[in-house]
Amino acid sequence: MRRPRHLTNAAATSGLDIRCYSPRDHTPLGQGQVDDSPYGGGPGMVLRVDVMAAAFEAIYGVPADQVREARRVVVLSPRGRPFDDAVARELAALPAITLLCGRYEGFDERVHQHLANDCISLGPFVLAGGEVAAMAMIDAMARRLPGALGNEESLDRESFSPGLEGQVEHPHYTRPAEFRGWGVPPVLLSGDHAAIEDWRRSEVRPAPAPGTVLFSPPLSPQEETRA
Repeated sequence: MRRPRHLTNAAATSGLDIRCYSPRDHTPLGQGQVDDSPYGGGPGMVLRVDVMAAAFEAIYGVPADQVREARRVVVLSPRGRPFDDAVARELAALPAITLLCGRYEGFDERVHQHLANDCISLGPFVLAGGEVAAMAMIDAMARRLPGALGNEESLDRESFSPGLEGQVEHPHYTRPAEFRGWGVPPVLLSGDHAAIEDWRRSEVRPAPAPGTVLFSPPLSPQEETRA
């Protein structure tokens, strides 16, 4: 997780420090227990509030319910607010974040109520655990830190950015200019930078609705000929 270039850049220039902890290392219960069956019955197991509180106090050195006073503590849960570009930018501006990765049926509700101060969902689907969601969020947040990217201006011209008013950016092409009869829009080969910029702006599209995919139609025969 720490190896991608933008993460190593962010660590070197912005002080990005990713630390991973397991509640099992701090549980007060025997045999590494961290969960228990839900009150009222039902399938699955629930991560215990006493275990999470013990982990907080061992890691941060303050009472568990005070940790959220100094940092954002986020439970990753299907119940949370949707994670998107705006939320990534919001979180990237914070000095410290803790991401709580659930397993099984998630956390005892008292973790939400007394230890956390935010709840975020990566999307309308269920994962075996929150670790994959946490990695995706860290990637999205870290690339917004100063020095993470080679060209920081790209952050304002990429999909979902304020520079594109939350829309999806234009299609991209590179060499070869022709492959198996599939061409490139002629304007991109014209050298006319103003015309290229106009084309790119015209190809910006609203973000796709759930269940839909954005794609560019094939070039017309006339465009293929000009290409």
